Amino acid sequence: MSFIQWKATGQGVSPDVVTYSIVIAALSRMGRLTDAIEKFNEMTALEVQPDTTVYHSLIQGCCIDGYLVKAKELMFEMMNGGIPRPNIVFFSSVINSLCKEGRVMDAHDVLDLVIGIGERPNVITFNSLIDGYCLVGNMDKAFKILDVMESVGVEPNVVTYSALLDGYSKNRRIDDALTLFREMPRKRIKPDTVTYGIMLDGLFRAGRTVAAMEMFHEMTESGTTVDIFIYNIILGGLCRNNCVDEAIALFQKLRAMNVKFNIEILNTMINAMYKVQRKEEAKELFATISANGLVPNESTYAVMIRNLLKGGAVEDADNMFSSMDNSGIVPSSHLINDIIRMLLKKGEIAKAGNYLSKVDGKSISLEASTTSLLLSRKGKHQVDIKLLPAKYQFFDGFG
Repeated sequence: MSFIQWKATGQGVSPDVVTYSIVIAALSRMGRLTDAIEKFNEMTALEVQPDTTVYHSLIQGCCIDGYLVKAKELMFEMMNGGIPRPNIVFFSSVINSLCKEGRVMDAHDVLDLVIGIGERPNVITFNSLIDGYCLVGNMDKAFKILDVMESVGVEPNVVTYSALLDGYSKNRRIDDALTLFREMPRKRIKPDTVTYGIMLDGLFRAGRTVAAMEMFHEMTESGTTVDIFIYNIILGGLCRNNCVDEAIALFQKLRAMNVKFNIEILNTMINAMYKVQRKEEAKELFATISANGLVPNESTYAVMIRNLLKGGAVEDADNMFSSMDNSGIVPSSHLINDIIRMLLKKGEIAKAGNYLSKVDGKSISLEASTTSLLLSRKGKHQVDIKLLPAKYQFFDGFG
């Protein structure tokens, strides 16, 4: 006697379809498909009629675990019992889940099952599969999905093309992305903001700055909405490709147009201004953050602190760190290590000690490069060693 039967008879009742449905769904989600099928067989032996929920749980479990023959068997059993089989929304969800796990071949097998039983996949089904192939870097397979779509009479949409473009860009095939992008008008598919964002990011990451800016102008002329997401890509891309002056000029033009920036863009521009020695402009921009209705985050303070230390403004960097601390912002472990290393390299052993005291081995740990630098200071700045936290006075490098 199973636990369900024992529990039910002990209560003077018989297990019903709801009881079995809950247990079978739980077992299927836990990956215990064999146990779920055993419960299914048990309920049918007790003449408890399975409902749609029970069948859906089992069919989903079979698809996820690769038992497609069993899934097909269950579907025919449903239909013979007068219960409608799962629809394409159900199968699209299964395919999407498999693709997100990187199991795109299993997802494709489910698609073949769907087509085989006469169910018509929709554009959402195919978009999930394209995403899956892009995720594992199989762009040739991803592109061939367009042919499969055509064969079953499903028209690709802007999401389909955007997924492929993103895959090509992330797999460093920007020329293939450009070719596909130029085909969109011929297919009567208009690129949207997301599509342009993908292409702009891909071009900048490929170092194709001129082509990226040409596409940006093309985007504005087409009337496509340019949002903060796009400005972030443009300004960040220009800065990464050493076109900082151009980025600053565009930033100032956008400010004059009262474009509302987010904190990520301001962080990028502050760092860019420091990079080309426009320090006063960087400080002024930092000072205007609150006036712009924004709040500095950890990245903002990190940009300021690192650049102040690079410029030798140790006291200003200390004050900036105190401001961050007073704002309740927790510094990252990487920032603390960066500060320690920069101070050690400048011979500011005592100040480095203040930050070493923040290393707790939990949220903030000492990085290997920081430890290496501590060890390399052998014989240097011996007068300041006593100012280090006690546990760091015993490094061999200081002995």
